[in-house]
Amino acid sequence: MELLESFRSKYPFPLDDFQLEAIHAIESGQSVIVSAPTGAGKTLVAEFAIHAALAAGRRIVYTTPLKALSNQKFGDFTRAFGPDTPWQAELEASFPYVETEDQLRAIREVKTDMERARPMDRLICGDVGYGKTEVALRAAFKAVMEGTQVVVLVPTTILAQQHLHTFQARLAPYPVKVEMLSRFRSRAEAESILAQLAAGALDIVIGTHRLLQKDVHFKNLSLLIIDEEQRFGVTHKEQLKQMRTEVDVLTLTATPIPRTLYLSLTGVRDISTINTPPEERLPIITHSGPYNERVARQAILRELDRGGQVFFVHNRVQSIGVVRQKLERLIPQARLGVGHGQMDEHELSQVMDQFANGEIDILLCTSIIESGLDIPNANTLIVDRADTFGLAQLYQLRGRVGRGAARAYAYFFTDTRHRPTAEAHERLETIAEQTELGAGYSIAMRDLEMRGAGDILGRRQSGQIAAVGFHLYTRLLSEAVKRLRSEGRGPQPAASDFETRTSHLGLTTVDLPLPASLPSDYIADRRLRLQLYRRLADLTDESEVEAVGSELADRFGPLPRAVEDLIYQLKVKVRAGRAGVEAVSSDSGQIVITLPAAGKGDGRGLSGALPANLGPGVRVSKNRLWLARAASEGDWRAQLLEVLAKLGEAQTA
Repeated sequence: MELLESFRSKYPFPLDDFQLEAIHAIESGQSVIVSAPTGAGKTLVAEFAIHAALAAGRRIVYTTPLKALSNQKFGDFTRAFGPDTPWQAELEASFPYVETEDQLRAIREVKTDMERARPMDRLICGDVGYGKTEVALRAAFKAVMEGTQVVVLVPTTILAQQHLHTFQARLAPYPVKVEMLSRFRSRAEAESILAQLAAGALDIVIGTHRLLQKDVHFKNLSLLIIDEEQRFGVTHKEQLKQMRTEVDVLTLTATPIPRTLYLSLTGVRDISTINTPPEERLPIITHSGPYNERVARQAILRELDRGGQVFFVHNRVQSIGVVRQKLERLIPQARLGVGHGQMDEHELSQVMDQFANGEIDILLCTSIIESGLDIPNANTLIVDRADTFGLAQLYQLRGRVGRGAARAYAYFFTDTRHRPTAEAHERLETIAEQTELGAGYSIAMRDLEMRGAGDILGRRQSGQIAAVGFHLYTRLLSEAVKRLRSEGRGPQPAASDFETRTSHLGLTTVDLPLPASLPSDYIADRRLRLQLYRRLADLTDESEVEAVGSELADRFGPLPRAVEDLIYQLKVKVRAGRAGVEAVSSDSGQIVITLPAAGKGDGRGLSGALPANLGPGVRVSKNRLWLARAASEGDWRAQLLEVLAKLGEAQTA
């Protein structure tokens, strides 16, 4: 108590229950992790910790933001929301549709995260129109019922306007104030909204990048909802990372970018998937090929004849006027409107309202419609120069149609004067193939397979990450996440055990003249193949490799040659890793086993001398072993495993 009294004399500020609880824990010698909204008094708690450390003559070490992030993410000292209120049940009962099982599971997982004493960081991955917004709305209402504020961050002004209408309509019976902050608001309106946010008079604010500017302040922010996170740039994402250490974060997407998907697969971020389509939803008929004016005219007339509307996407503002003239000549009877991001905000808002109300037949627009726009009567999409769009963009654009019970059509045209690149052709081929309901997650997995996981920590790898390589780093990261999450749940494996199990395997390279793979004619599903590759890459024991080989034979039939070679190479990698071997490769018709250089000092070298008898035909050089490839392939394969086993025995002797 003397310590607290001396602190009060130095800092004569009132302390609330939250601060006193943290201070008493620090005073009793406990390790405390503090995470609370901006303005809740964390700085005063930190000042007390410094005061206590100086009084005890201790050294003070300031951690890096990354360390602080991991501590706060997995800590046990933060805001925890209470159980649902009666109004929450009333709001959910007013939902005009029947929730799917996946949607209900996602809602339960989000609520469970919010009621835990650690910040939520959950990704909701669901196809377009599958009910992600309803999950976010219920989470927002739960936060507001606790007297806190909610931010809904979206990439475009059009999507912000749509979310505003949705939230206001659903929350109209309740004392919840919802506003939008974007370029659709005048200066006076924006200043009024900012003042209400700072005073706590506004419960939910929906907006674009404008919400990330420095003049935006909150009184009691607790929940950040991000719609289509991949649309935000690197600078904005750094700001979002800072917010993740203090508030609950819920991210919505239909097609996460490879980096986000990989972080979810490795466990750094929690993920919920919504795969069940709404009732009466039909797959979208998709066509891709060179632009054909006759086909475009037929598609538009068919849609207009059944009373529907058409999106025509041309993603260049400079030439959108020329395309408008062509469409007016092609379909003179249609009511045509133009919308793009460089238009005056009031003019753009008016055009979008007219299209939503059915006053415009064809909306000629840029990719501004890509995110979240919901117009059930628009069921034909035509995309000009589709080869210039990314895979996720193509899928998001296709999601603008087919949101009702009517059959929808999507046409992805390429320029007849320019041949698409090989990568563009592959993207168009993928979008044309993936037409089944709920294909968003499959397309994201395909995007991950095509582009790789991305550079999570910037353009360059440095320090320890450069030393171990990206794939081993993500494996170590996955293990670290599991260990952090299981803290306090029983004894954990020592770090040395973990390193023994995995570090040698990640640093061992195997490159043999064998066609090792999982062929598409053996396992047709791309997503399943990718999952199996990840599972195989994580194997650390030879018995596990044999078990997976038996499982593949049981599930998919007899193993083809390529799969047998893959299983063999995994066995080689396991044995080589146990033996401390750096690489196993092929050179000039011989198998080469590369050992660590003498005096390397990384703990990977063979202990003691090499075994005396490594077998016939084995030649030893300074730090390499050479095995002659016999006439029979089976001979050198068996001999290689035998030599690696002997090296492993020498390593453990």
